[in-house]
Amino acid sequence: MMSEVAQDEEKWLGAGIAGLQQNAFYMHRALDSNNLRDALKYSAQMLSELRTSRLSPHKYYELYMRAFDELRKLEMFFKEETRRGCSIVDLYELVQHAGNILPRLYLLCTVGSVYIKSKEAPAKDVLKDLVEMCRGIQHPVRGLFLRSYLSQVSRDKLPDIGSEYEGDADTVVDAVEFVLQNFTEMNKLWVRMQHQGPAREKEKREKERSELRDLVGKNLHVLSQIEGVDLEMYKETVLPRVLEQVVNCKDELAQYYLMDCIIQVFPDEYHLQTLETLLGAYPQLQPSVDVKTVLSQLMERLSNYAASSAEALPEFLQVEAFAKLNNAIGKVIEAQVDMPVAGAVTLYSSLLTFTLHVHPDRLDYVDQVLGACVKKLSGKGKLEDSRATKQIVALLSAPLEKYNDIMTALKLSNYPRVMEYLDNGTNKVMAVVIIQSIMKNNTCVSTADKVEALFELIKGLIKDLDGTFDDELDEEDFKEEQNSVARLIQMLYSDDPEEMFKIICTVRKHILTGGPKRLPFTAPPLVFSALKLVRRLQGQDENVVGEEALATPKKIFQFLNQIIEALSTVPTPELALRLYLQCAEAANDSDLEPVAYEFFTQAYILYEEEISDSKAQVTAIHLIIGTLQRMHVFGVENRDTLTHKATGYSAKLLKKPDQCRAVYACSHLFWVDDQDSVKDGERVLLCLKRALRIANAAQQMTNATRGGSGSVTLFVEILNKYLYFFEKGNPQVNIAAIQGLIELITTEMQSDTSTQDPAADAFFASTLRYIQFQKQKGGVIGEKYEPIKV
Repeated sequence: MMSEVAQDEEKWLGAGIAGLQQNAFYMHRALDSNNLRDALKYSAQMLSELRTSRLSPHKYYELYMRAFDELRKLEMFFKEETRRGCSIVDLYELVQHAGNILPRLYLLCTVGSVYIKSKEAPAKDVLKDLVEMCRGIQHPVRGLFLRSYLSQVSRDKLPDIGSEYEGDADTVVDAVEFVLQNFTEMNKLWVRMQHQGPAREKEKREKERSELRDLVGKNLHVLSQIEGVDLEMYKETVLPRVLEQVVNCKDELAQYYLMDCIIQVFPDEYHLQTLETLLGAYPQLQPSVDVKTVLSQLMERLSNYAASSAEALPEFLQVEAFAKLNNAIGKVIEAQVDMPVAGAVTLYSSLLTFTLHVHPDRLDYVDQVLGACVKKLSGKGKLEDSRATKQIVALLSAPLEKYNDIMTALKLSNYPRVMEYLDNGTNKVMAVVIIQSIMKNNTCVSTADKVEALFELIKGLIKDLDGTFDDELDEEDFKEEQNSVARLIQMLYSDDPEEMFKIICTVRKHILTGGPKRLPFTAPPLVFSALKLVRRLQGQDENVVGEEALATPKKIFQFLNQIIEALSTVPTPELALRLYLQCAEAANDSDLEPVAYEFFTQAYILYEEEISDSKAQVTAIHLIIGTLQRMHVFGVENRDTLTHKATGYSAKLLKKPDQCRAVYACSHLFWVDDQDSVKDGERVLLCLKRALRIANAAQQMTNATRGGSGSVTLFVEILNKYLYFFEKGNPQVNIAAIQGLIELITTEMQSDTSTQDPAADAFFASTLRYIQFQKQKGGVIGEKYEPIKV
């Protein structure tokens, strides 16, 4: 059906163009022979093709443009005629004898253009005559194109200031009156289009009307180009007349488009000075008009104006722009009861952007906008409309981007209240935006109160808002979120130890609500923040601090113990063990022996009861040995207890090579360079001999199971330990033991059953080169190494 209509239209258009071209041909012939009467006859017949009602506006435009081109040639002919002595007044009278009104008016407009140019009559009289005569065409499409033609031919002949057509009788007021009158009539015709034809074709007609909107809008553009339209005239005449027409037409499409046109074509300073008048029209628009978009564009233009010109800022204060915009938005939302939440939030978002550009120092204005938004959202519950939530994120992000400081946002009482309306997913997105802002600007959050407020804002990342964990959340996304929280915890700092301890306690209160899945991410940074505080307090006399002080090393260590204990519910024993050992080392540096011993005890309990994986055990035992070796705070009894336990764990590891390495690592627990009290050569030797026995047993097991003697790597490693303690002056590690070990390794490597291991061979060769190098050094070291034969 539609294709048939389209084919018919093409056929009618083709017929119209053919008729137009035929008459244009005869018109040109008459023009060439200077036959005015025939030229007018054929031009009238040519223009009669524009009387059709069969074409859609799109097709009619094609026909109109062809006629327009021909009329340009006719206008040039009329100019030539006047130069040759033909009276323009007679010509103006003559064209009015055309039989049909539409061709008559097109010809009248064409001659009228030449008439004004001749200056034989005041421009205002000709313009008034033409605009009044055009009322003879009331068909919407034909009338719109006729008046568009009138606007086109007259735009450069208006009696504007500085124009050649300005005179005693012609003023800019006449030019404005002409354009306004033409605009009013065109708008009426445009609005009337919606009522032409059956109701079932309403959608099609609205589309056609939309295509013609620029014909009407051009009048406003012409008005904006008139030099004589100053602020006073715009305020007193132009804007009230245009707004009256916009409001009274009661048409959704016309109101939306024309309000947008007003904003776009007239200068920003005019909008600012007439803000009250302009904003007064918005609540009077039809409820279906998309006011939010138009009003948002107005605020955007004013924001850009403020940003581009510092001199303009006093004007904004003078006209109380914020109060007027805020009031207008309230009235629009009140008038449009069916406005969706997304629309209202968009308006407040635009108002907030305007406020941040124009009044960045007025936090009360910013909070007022957020408060108005909360009022609109109250009773709505969590928002599920994606457009609304997107606008709220934009609303909440704007202060962060403007001030580059979360501290400013924390001063806004309504900021967290707006966040309450975000769904869980968007709440997390906003929390990440807040954290990223802190990271980007390196913001230091330095008081417990601010930390409390901040963690209230980002609680979507700290805990499950509805009490249940979101199983659908991608594991990588979850890790990234929690890592961002961990980075945030590191940014919390105060120079005052008391305040810093309050901050740490506040963070603990929040992260403990996060459940077992989050604690492994959030507890470690908190532990290390507390340990930093401990190191700041080292050497501080507790008597000076006083009994009432919150931040003492002992109190902080009690706090740390509670945090790490919470990790045991996760369970992540390996992480908890590492943190206990870190705390033990900090207690060691603070000379708190009982505290350090307690942390080691907890680490040992975890090792015994929770860590069962053999690889995890190996890692854990080496961490324990390494930490214990650095401890200087323990007395003989405590150190012996812990060392004995560590060596016992080492010997009980599952794999022989792991046993061997852990046991020879324990030798360092009995010989510490900077502690004269920990230099027990005999026990070092016992560890090394025990390691040798285990290495030998490992060799025999390999031989039994695989038919070869296996690698000598363990023996070479033990040899290196012997050399280390030999250099350090351990009297129990002598030349004979080293020589015997070298010979043992050499024999094993030369054995027929030994497995080829290039890495072990290279390791042994490197060790021998080291011995040779030490010999060549001379001095005490050289003498020491001299007896060793390699």
